Amino acid sequence: MAKKQETPAQPWQRLAQKSTRLVWAVSAVAGMLATHPATAAGVLDRVKATGSVRVCIWPDYFGVSHRNPNTQQLEGVDIDLSSELGKDLKVNVQYVDSSFVTLVDDVTTDRCDVAMFAVGMLAQRMQHLKFSRPYMQSDIYAISTKSNRTVRQWSDIDQPGVLVGVQGGTFMEPVMKAKLTQAEMVVIKPPLTRERELEAGRIDVFMTDFPYSRRLLSNADWAKLIAPPAPFSVLPYGYAVKPGDDAWLAVIDGFVARIKKDGRLRAAATRHGLLPIVVNE
Repeated sequence: MAKKQETPAQPWQRLAQKSTRLVWAVSAVAGMLATHPATAAGVLDRVKATGSVRVCIWPDYFGVSHRNPNTQQLEGVDIDLSSELGKDLKVNVQYVDSSFVTLVDDVTTDRCDVAMFAVGMLAQRMQHLKFSRPYMQSDIYAISTKSNRTVRQWSDIDQPGVLVGVQGGTFMEPVMKAKLTQAEMVVIKPPLTRERELEAGRIDVFMTDFPYSRRLLSNADWAKLIAPPAPFSVLPYGYAVKPGDDAWLAVIDGFVARIKKDGRLRAAATRHGLLPIVVNE
């Protein structure tokens, strides 16, 4: 049987075929863009464009980023230093209330551009956040009352029947959970506070860090500081940003390097009684 001779494609048919291929190509590219959206502009670009850097703080952090209940003004070492960051970038500083419980979500969902409230560089946090070089470090301290007969010294803490308070989300929570073998740990979350729970007798002692303890002692005549006899669990503090933007991390890390070198870190720490925990290296 003779093979049927194919009719050569007409010009309009060739044009239609090319148009079809073009449509498929455009569709494929569109699909790729939908699956892999273009990378958004970096944080620094957005900061410069808006003229504002958003800084996460914990407004209950004495000596670091505390909102004075009498004046509603923010005060602390990281309020001073975030102001310096704004000056370096030539932008305004917009504060965003955060906490150690919501820290990771607040930073990774872009509620703020950087967390600046003496964030302990815990391994768990470093799985989700990127940190600047350390600028301070602190051990864990205990706060009791001067009238407390149960806890008078460090060795009294991990004893049967002792109730040890920790602020939920702080680095004291996982540390004390691992360290305590006899005492009971009580995790305190808002609206409860460690101070009120201690004064009410619902806990015997609570654990905190150097900045919080020093500021509390200057404002509460009932408070008694109990320091560990030897280093207990020293943790470095840094500024935290969202992963995936190395340029922005370099900006924040460079800022920390500068304030160490030019004296701004020491000056701010001195103003707030935190010079002993400054990391100079």
